[in-house]
Amino acid sequence: VEEVKGIMMDNLNKAEERSGKLNDLEQQAEDLLEKGKVFEKKTHKVKQQKFLENKRMKIVVAAVGVGIGLIIVGIIIYFSA
Repeated sequence: VEEVKGIMMDNLNKAEERSGKLNDLEQQAEDLLEKGKVFEKKTHKVKQQKFLENKRMKIVVAAVGVGIGLIIVGIIIYFSA
């Protein structure tokens, strides 16, 4: 009976340890979920910034191209007249 009692006490101690470890694991999972949400928000913000930067760059390149085109047309008209 004493041997069985000792085994049962050991099993209870192990179960209590596992319960503590499971609580720690659950807290870590919650922390990771929160960090994942923050990361997702940051990546969305960066994606929007890069999209706007890309759009601005395309507008600048187009404006420079139109400007150069107008200069060339002006030069052609000036020298042909």
